[in-house]
This record gives sequence, C-alpha cells and structure tokens, in this order.
Amino acid sequence: MVLQAIKYSRGQLEILDQLKLPHAEEYDHIYSSTDAWHAIKEMRTRGAPAIAIVAALALAVELENMKLSPIAEEVKAFIDEKLEYLITSRPTAVNLADAARKLRKVVDAAAARADASGSNVKNAYIGAAEQMLVNDVQDNEAIGKHGAEWILTNTDTSRNGQVSVLTHCNTGSLATAGYGTALGIIRSLHSQGSLKHAFCTETRPYNQGSRLTAFELVHEKIPATLITDSMAAALLRLKGPTENITAIVVGADRVAANGDTANKIGTYSLAIAARHHGIKFLVAAPRTTIDLSTKSGKDIVIEERPGKEITLIKGPRHDGVSLDLNVVETVSIAANGIGVWNPAFDVTPAKLIDGIVTEVGVVEKDSEGVFHLDGIFDDNSHETRPPTVGGI
Repeated sequence: MVLQAIKYSRGQLEILDQLKLPHAEEYDHIYSSTDAWHAIKEMRTRGAPAIAIVAALALAVELENMKLSPIAEEVKAFIDEKLEYLITSRPTAVNLADAARKLRKVVDAAAARADASGSNVKNAYIGAAEQMLVNDVQDNEAIGKHGAEWILTNTDTSRNGQVSVLTHCNTGSLATAGYGTALGIIRSLHSQGSLKHAFCTETRPYNQGSRLTAFELVHEKIPATLITDSMAAALLRLKGPTENITAIVVGADRVAANGDTANKIGTYSLAIAARHHGIKFLVAAPRTTIDLSTKSGKDIVIEERPGKEITLIKGPRHDGVSLDLNVVETVSIAANGIGVWNPAFDVTPAKLIDGIVTEVGVVEKDSEGVFHLDGIFDDNSHETRPPTVGGI
C-alpha cells in the first residue's frame, strides 16, 4: 500500500510529520493557512507537489470552518492575502506559486459573477483546491508510465534485461498526493517486472533519501540499496555494468523555460556523473513545475537554509543493539564555530538532461540540443485545469 502523506476531508486536514520518519508515523492536524506555513517552513511536509496541495487545502479548511463575510470581494481579498502569505514559506518550489496563481483565477471568476456572494467565492476556491488531490495522483501515475516506457525504449542497457535506476532526495508518495514523480517511474518499472534494483542517495544534509525514500522502498518491498551522496560516481563505475544501471531519475522544484532545472542540492553532481558514465539523466515533473516565465536557471532564486542542518543531526537513541524511540537526541557532528553554507537546491543545466518526463509525455531536446517546453502547453490546460503540483 502506498503511504499517505495527506489526509483530507471537507473541513479537515492532516499531514504526516515527515520529520519523525522513518521511526514514527504521526499525523499533525492543520487548521489554518498559518499552520500550513509553519509545517512547510519546518519541513514537516515537503516535496514541491505536496507543499502546494497542503497550502491550498489548509486555506480551504480555514475557509470552511470560519465565519466569512457575505460580500464576495471581501472574501476574495482575504483569500488573496492568505495565498500571498503561503507562497513565502518556500520560494524556490514553483508549484506553490503556480497553484496560488491558478486558484486566484478561480476566485476572480467567482467574484465577478453577477450573483457573486462570499459563500460562492468560498465554495469555488474549496472545489478547485480539492480537485488538486485527484489531479496530482492521476498526473503522477502518468509520469510513472511515460518515464518507464522511455527508459525501456531509449536505453541500450534495457535490452540486457531488467534495469536498475538511481534516484535522489524523495519524490514519492510522501512528496506528493500519492504515487510520486521520479519514484513513480521506479514504481512503474517494478510493477511491470522491469526493475532489477533501485539505488537511493542519502541526500544530505536533511537525509530525505535515507529517511523517506528508503522508507517508501522498504514499505513497498521494492529491491533497493541506500548509498551516501558521495558514493554515486563510484556506484556507476563499479556496479553500473553488473547492476545494469540505466538511468538516474530525479524530481524538480522548478524547471526553467530552457530546461535548466532546480532540484535538491546534489542533483547537479549526479547529472555530471551520469554524463561521464553514459547513463541517461531524466527529470520527472508535472507541467506545473515548468515555469515558462523563468527563462533560465540563472533566474531561479535558491533558498539557503540554517547552518545547523549541517552541523547537527537528530534521531532516536541507539544503544548499540536497538533503537529507543522514546528518547530523541540531537548530536553535534561538526567543529563548533565553523562557518556553514547550506543552499537547499542547485541548478542542473539543460545540456546535461536527456529528457523531462511530464504527465503528457517525455520532452526531448531537438537536433540542436534545445528543449521546447512551450509545446506541451498548446492545449492551454495549464491555464484552465485546476492546479496540480514536482522536491526538497
């Protein structure tokens, strides 16, 4: 059974506290946009898709449970203010801003109706936010299907039997409404009997790979091995041929118009290693992660996080034999007083990316090495469909 990071019903929202994984599965109640802002900022919920969904649904819960003005414009103004506030919780992940923009359009349309009322505006917003849950799972399953098919069709090593794949950070059901993006591709390969092995990086400094991706892989009984970030190049060199490692598949927090991709720090290094070793490098992300207004990676704002994430590590006490889940300790792992630089993301240049896997197919570069991402929006679905959301 796929893990459920978000539990929602009209007027109620719970999120799985991912800071307590993999040792404890506890859900936090989210009653308001303020609760969601802190949950996102503190990384109790994370992953670009999940961030957008949690933010949108938190405001839906707040609207459902509060007494609102009967005047449409006043409710619209309240929603606009809350959405702007929620965006500030994670500036790099484009999905949140994209979802807010689209939800504003829904609210604007409801408020402009001749019979507009505060109740009508509220219901329009809640309906659009709820649809995100449905759309996200559907889109992720499509990404998994398209990515698996591309790997099996476009790689020489896939002709040697089952393939192995390396992934980074966490892009599974814990980072989305369900199924996942990059991890969804691994799930799809596994479900059709085409996966030999999955390798996941530890993903320092926040360990989303060892805490979360490894947890999902074990939970779903997918054959997998954990490595530290610094082992990736050695893995490709020493085990690439014997394990038939065919591709590195990662998620994304923002894809620029030219294909440059911001993702969890360490992604750029993996792309360089993949190119050197002749391994395909794929980015898996729904179209809402593609920001055509951002021309290149140079224009992406990179969030920098507190240095203590690198100098301190937290977890349950281990006595040499077993874990004591009742005692959580924080341990210093660096010299006291050392300076720290802690960017949460890096940008992988488009020239190192072989394909961008979306819910409508895999975008490849043309004969001159250029991505044309605007082509996947020709049906205008990115403007008219309720927003879906692809992670730290």
